[in-house]
Order: sequence, then C-alpha cells, then structure tokens
Amino acid sequence: MFESLAELAIRRSRLVLVLTVVAVALMGVVGAGAFSKLLGGGFDDPAAPSTRAAQAIDEKFGGETNLVLLVRAPDGRVDAPAARKSGEALVAGLRKEKRLTNVVSYWETGSPGLLSRDGGEAMVLAHVTGDETQQRKNATELIDTYTGTREGGLTVRAGGGAAVGSDLSTQVVDDLVLAETIAIPLTLLLLLFAFGSVVAALLPLAVAVIAVLGSFAQLSLLAEVTDVADTATNLTTALGLGLGIDYALLMVSRFREQLATGASVDDAVRRTVNTAGRTVAFSAATVAAALGALLVFPQYFLRSFGFAGVGVVAIAAVGTLFVMPALLVVLGHRVNSGRLPWAKPGRADARAPMWGRLARTVMRRPASTALPVLAVLLLAAAPLLGITFGTPDERVLPEGAESRQVATALRENFTGSEDSALHVVIDEAVETGPLESYAAELSGLAGVLRVETSTGTYAEGRPAGAEGAHPALGRPDAQRITVVSGLTPRSDAAQNLVEEVRDVPPPAGTHPLVGGTDAQLVDTRDSIGDRLPLAVALVALTTFVLLFLFTGSVVQPLRALVLNAVSLAATLGVMTWIFQDGNLSSLLGFTAQPMEMSMTVLMFCIAFGLSMDYEVFVTSRIKELHDLGEDNRSAVADGLGHTGRIVSAAAFLLAVSFFAFGTAEISFMQMFGLGSGLAILIDALAVRGVLVPAAMRLLGRSAWYAPPFLRRFHDRFGLDEGGPAVVPVPTAQPPFVKDTTGV
Repeated sequence: MFESLAELAIRRSRLVLVLTVVAVALMGVVGAGAFSKLLGGGFDDPAAPSTRAAQAIDEKFGGETNLVLLVRAPDGRVDAPAARKSGEALVAGLRKEKRLTNVVSYWETGSPGLLSRDGGEAMVLAHVTGDETQQRKNATELIDTYTGTREGGLTVRAGGGAAVGSDLSTQVVDDLVLAETIAIPLTLLLLLFAFGSVVAALLPLAVAVIAVLGSFAQLSLLAEVTDVADTATNLTTALGLGLGIDYALLMVSRFREQLATGASVDDAVRRTVNTAGRTVAFSAATVAAALGALLVFPQYFLRSFGFAGVGVVAIAAVGTLFVMPALLVVLGHRVNSGRLPWAKPGRADARAPMWGRLARTVMRRPASTALPVLAVLLLAAAPLLGITFGTPDERVLPEGAESRQVATALRENFTGSEDSALHVVIDEAVETGPLESYAAELSGLAGVLRVETSTGTYAEGRPAGAEGAHPALGRPDAQRITVVSGLTPRSDAAQNLVEEVRDVPPPAGTHPLVGGTDAQLVDTRDSIGDRLPLAVALVALTTFVLLFLFTGSVVQPLRALVLNAVSLAATLGVMTWIFQDGNLSSLLGFTAQPMEMSMTVLMFCIAFGLSMDYEVFVTSRIKELHDLGEDNRSAVADGLGHTGRIVSAAAFLLAVSFFAFGTAEISFMQMFGLGSGLAILIDALAVRGVLVPAAMRLLGRSAWYAPPFLRRFHDRFGLDEGGPAVVPVPTAQPPFVKDTTGV
C-alpha cells in the first residue's frame, strides 16, 4: 500500500496537488456552516431519570425554570409601591414573550422563597423554550432586552441554566480565538527553529490547514445526522493543527535525512513513505482507537468528540500520506530553501546525538536511572487518591460573569432557591390523599425546607399553614412536586438528598422521576462511571492489537500500556492538585471545584492517544533498526538518536496548541488544555527519554517475544514492510529472562 502511495506521488504529483486545492476549497465552503449547526450542552444522559423528568415537565408543565431574573429595588425594599409597580410591569412584559413559559414572580405569589432575606431583592422565574442551542440564543436576546436598570430604578440581572449557557457559548468562542491567536504564531516560530528552513517549516502548516479545514467540514456534515457539541471545535482545531504538524514533521524530517545520504528525490520519497508513512498510518490508528472509545458514552458532548476526533485524525493522516509526498516530489532539494542564519549546514540530518547518549546512559544503569523518574511520576499521581467528580455549573465561568454573580447571590441571600430545587414528576393520574401523604413524607427529609404541590405546601412532614396550593403543578394525568432544600447545590449532602427522595415509597401504581440540577449530576456521574470500564478496556484492547500488528511482539504493547498508565496517572494527579484542590487558582483565575467528569474522560482519551502517537514514532525506528540486524541495545540507542529530536519537537509543537487553551476563561477548558499539554511533555521527555530505554534494557531479547502461534499469525497477517518482525528467542533461555549478555 505504501509503495503504491509513493508511486502515485511520484507519477501524478501535480494532479494530486490540484485535486487537493479543489478539495480544500470545498472543505472550506462546507465547513463555513458548521458553527450554526452545532449544539450547546450535551452533558446529560438522554435515558437518565433526570433527563426524562425534564422532558415530562417540558411536555406537560411548560418546562423547568432555567432563567432567573434577580431584581433589586433602588431603596432596598421590593415591596415598596414604586418597586412593586415596576416589578409588575416587568413581569407583564415577560408574559408577552413567546419564548418564555411558566413566568412566576414574588409580586404575584408572595412566596417567601422568592424574596431575599433583607427584602431588597426578588426573583422572577421563567422557562426559556427550545433545545439547548435555541435556549442559548433566546436567552441572549431576552437578557439583552430585560436586564440592566429599568424604569423606576429597578436593577435586573440574569441567572439560571439558560443564562449560564449563554455566557458559556460566548466565552467559548472568545477563548478559541485567543488560543489560536497565540498558538499559530508560536507554532510557526517553533517550526522555523526546528527545521532551520522556511520552506521545510511551511510544509507541516500546509497539512495542518488541510486537517483543520477538513475537521470543520466533517463537523458540518456530522451535525446533519447526529448531535454535535459546539465545544468540539476546540478539540478539532487543536488536534488538527497538532497532528497535522506532527505527521508532516516526521515525513519532512525523514525526507531530508534521505536526501542528506545522497538518495535521489524519487528514492527519498519512496523510502519516506515506506517508513515514516507507515508510522503515520499506525500512529493515526492508535489515536483514533483511543478517541473512538468515547462513542460508548451516551452524552453527545463525549460522543461528538469521539466522532470529531476520529475524523480529524483520519483527515490529518490522509493529508499527510497523499499530499505531503506530492509536495516533496515537486520541491525536491528545494525543501531546504530559505535556510535561516542559525541553521547548521548538517541540519537536514534528523539524528540527535544527545538523545542517543541519554539512551545509552540509561541502559547502562536502568534501575538507578529510571526509579527516580518513576518515583516523581507516582508522587505526581498521588492526588488521584482524593479525586471527586462533578458537572459544569456557573463556577466554570469567570467571577465577573453576570450569571455566576446571580447564582452566588441566590445561594447567599435567599432561603432555599427555587432554581436549584428537585423536581419530582409523576406522569400518571394520582389521587389527592396519596399525593398529600407522599409530599408530606418528602418534606420530612433532612435538609428539605418545603415541598410544593398542586394540593398544598408541606414542611417538616406536615402542611405549611403560611403557603397554599400551587394549582399549576397539577394536571389530570400528571403531577409535579417541587422539593426545595437549604443545601448547597452540587454538594455531597445535596446529592445524597437525591437518593433519599428516590427511595421514598411513591403513591401506589406510580413511577416518579426525579429531576433538577443535583439529580442531573448524580445521573451523569453514574452514567459515565458505569461505561468508563468498557471505554478503558476498549482503548487497552485496540491499542494492544494495533501494537502487536505493528511490532509482532506481545511484550511491547504491554510495556507501552504500563508506561502510558503511569504518565497519564501523573497528569491527572497534577490536574487534580491544581483544579480540584485549588493550587494555582489565583494565578490561573479559576474557582476550585470537583473535576469535571466529561472533560476528565475526554482528556484521558486524548492524552492516551497522543502518548501512543509518540510510542509509535519511537518504536517504529527501533524496530526498523532491530530488523536490520542491530542488537537490542544499539537499536534502542540509535532509534532514539534518530527520533529524539523529532519527538521532542513534535511534542513541543503539539503542547503549544493545547497550552494555548490555558488562557481560557472557562476553567474546564483550562484543565483540558493544560492537562493535555502536560501529558504530551511528560510522555515525550520522561517516558520516551528515560523509561522506554530502561524498560527495553531490562527486558532484553524478551522485549520482542511472541508465542509461536502469534508469531506465525503476525508473519501472515502483520502489517509489516519487510524484515523479520520478531526475533526468535533462543530455546536455551526462557522468553522473559533478563538479557545479561549486553545484547
């Protein structure tokens, strides 16, 4: 296959490039419409009880409260005649909005839960209609219309889920623009430094452009057939830019290395595609396998990253394998044109003696060299012992965001916020007596302030005399029960209350559904937790199979999985120490909170895939030298000598793309960017530079071991470009005996 690709590039290079220009133009046209099709949210399991409760409330009760207008009176008294008149006028205007349902205000109901403790603020509750994307659009327009200082001096601020979503969607775009504004110029500078030649440095950017434009096009097409989260643009941009550069960097470096040996342009292209091209194909397969595991989760936030991630990896690989060889054929020796002043004449040779010397030093004393590095990584992983998980809320926004300020005011100034209440939906007819008994029992649970139903309000296990019934909560064929607590939203106590409410025996013959923000958190945590073992198992299994097909060894995949697990644990531990425990919060400007579960899973899959990316880069060269007859020790040292500079340069380039998201104002995007970038650097420097040569030295000949039946299978079906894939282990020594011969 790779020989055919090389011959296609050599014989039809200009045709390939013309078709590429046409394809890129088409991808640009198709991708331009992607942003209008993508959806917000996607963190909830569609089959979870809380999601079904929300759907039932939408269908039969006009929707849950997702917009809270916090109104402050100018003289500190919302009950003053002038403030009441202005407040009623505000509510009258809101009731005329077709984009709103279930408008409820303090001035209408007199509910103490809608009045602040000091009497200076009151709440207006409403439901913004539409799916999550339409809600954000509608909420943005409504907030622009109704917030600020109004007639009579009332000050109106907006909060609630729809307002948070509106602020998030705006901030995501701003963060993406800033990140790419930083990443692209830095990437170009690093490429110039790595290659020392203007033409060679621009070639990886050409593939990166193809990958990014192609990723937007595939997002646009995907959005036609499935739900795709708008934040997928962040991943595809960073991953497309990074992988496009990584793969092209490998190809260009190998091509220049071949030219430096005196090979003709055509032969250099053939050798480059047969070696580096094969590595790119395997690398793309391992990254795609890791990202494909995201498809086991029901949340479309994660599923869309799975679809988009696999797509952008494929586009980057195809662009590299088809377009890069054609460009190299056309350019030939001009690939070294535009040499920069600091570049040395021998820069075309990819070998880095420092990495070879490091490998030889490590292999002379593998245990004493690797143990300190391993100890540091395990120490970094220690915070994982106390990790807790959550879902995004207003605290992921900067402190200056209005929706976050409103949420803080609701927690601090009001007794039990209706916005964070639990909603129990009985989607069946219920008689009055059993409904009253059920509501009374719910009101007796620890932490519950009151329970509101169509038959009355209950507190401490009995009817509350101060408040009456809420007829809007009842239908002939359904009932809605609002459970208001004084617990901090998303706290452990609030999550425990969800389970306690679900455990209360319902009226006979009914099947209540419990919804609300805390119920969504519990259901999301359970949904992801239930499927996480399957996702991890799929990642491990596909990686093992691919690396076996690549190396012909069963030991190499196991060694790679173990070392990857160590580096990922260290990365997640550091992220827990920073974002959950709050270290560096003042420097980075975020609020410490439990680790966002969906983003943590996403970061794990991406970091694992990219770690395997560099695993394939290094192992492919080691195996190539080993198959040519070098002993294990020399193959490792020379393999790292040839790939060390490429891997380190690729790692820094890709890390820059992710670290740029550290400038984001949204905390989970900061975590994603910093965590992914750190994982890449740990893997490229500590794992590839120290732990891999140490492990290979300790394993000796057994590093290439495979049972005879698997060896025969690989000889027949393995994806190999010639040369023995497995060096047979002498029968005189067991297959996993440490190599003591120096070989």
